Amino acid sequence: MRKQTIRDIHWTGKRALVRVDFNVPQDENGVITDDARIQAALPTLNYLLENGAALVLMSHLGRPKGGPDPKYSMRPIAEHLGTLLGRPAQFVGEVVGPEAEAAAQRLQPGDVLVIENTRFDVRETKNSPEMAAQLAKLGDVFVNDAFGSAHRAHASTTGVADYLPAVAGFLMQKELDYLGGALEEPQRPFVAILGGAKVSDKIGVIENLLTKVDAILIGGGMANTFLRAQGYATGKSLVEEEALETAKGLLQKGGELLHLPVDLVVADAFTADAQHETVAVDAIPAGWMALDIGPASIAHFANRLAGAKTVVWNGPMGVFEFPAFARGTVAIAEILANLPNATTIIGGGDSAAAVRQAGLDGKISHVSTGGGASLEFLEGQVLPGVAALKNK
Repeated sequence: MRKQTIRDIHWTGKRALVRVDFNVPQDENGVITDDARIQAALPTLNYLLENGAALVLMSHLGRPKGGPDPKYSMRPIAEHLGTLLGRPAQFVGEVVGPEAEAAAQRLQPGDVLVIENTRFDVRETKNSPEMAAQLAKLGDVFVNDAFGSAHRAHASTTGVADYLPAVAGFLMQKELDYLGGALEEPQRPFVAILGGAKVSDKIGVIENLLTKVDAILIGGGMANTFLRAQGYATGKSLVEEEALETAKGLLQKGGELLHLPVDLVVADAFTADAQHETVAVDAIPAGWMALDIGPASIAHFANRLAGAKTVVWNGPMGVFEFPAFARGTVAIAEILANLPNATTIIGGGDSAAAVRQAGLDGKISHVSTGGGASLEFLEGQVLPGVAALKNK
């Protein structure tokens, strides 16, 4: 997927209007608890600054309802960014309008300005042409480095590209290189690992990947629906009754490509300290629920991953937030971290959080910053934020 990038622009004296993904978690006091998304944008921002640009940065934060909400202000994000960049990051308390335009006009090369949360303007999510045109007044070139928002056709992700030349930042390009490379020209064997709660969230992904991979390994809550579709009793496990026929169809279509757990860690309640034991998939006690894959499943999946050259993983193998049910997810992360000569890609969301939690993200080829975006990409969908960028 060959898109123009920030390397294709001569930046001296230009203002880069950069869509970043600074939607980071904060505690009740507004302190950032995980700045991985901000850190991921630094290579793009530093390149632009080193090459003579001034920066106007825009992002959404949280889900403010119907307008501004101080809880979701970008002000603390700007302050934190300044410490990471080693230079002040100015902040303006509006998204578009005379104050934002005046602040942008005053910028000199090397200056950084963060505008207020784009979702404080209700026109953002409607991809308002009027708002997009106002945003475009803040810069000379639009840089999209927010892959995590690229599946949304919003004013700040796609609309602004109707008014300014639009190019990819390094993070966006990295996402397209890894995910696009895996789908278009994977080194083989190519194995996909899918987990998480619901089959319905991954139907399109499974259907698309079945035409591309050498194996799909299925864990997490979604495996229960497939097991029920095969006729197993699943106790009180999470099962999508309405997806059973779909699961049957996917099992038939997938044949030997689809691999399900052979044993499970089951519990008598959905709590961290629940009684639990490991059972075969045909021996789940009535009233108990599957919360992780078991050791035999880990061994089975490890055998399928041995020798893999490309692996894409989206979704945990169990309820990894509870230590007793995190073993399967951590084991898969460790297997991927130690695969020799393989390209390993984590598709954002909970699986990315699990890999970071295990301290293994540095041993993975690429950890995506976009859960929903990476899912839609793996489904084969065209992402609006990517389509809006200029082609090479």
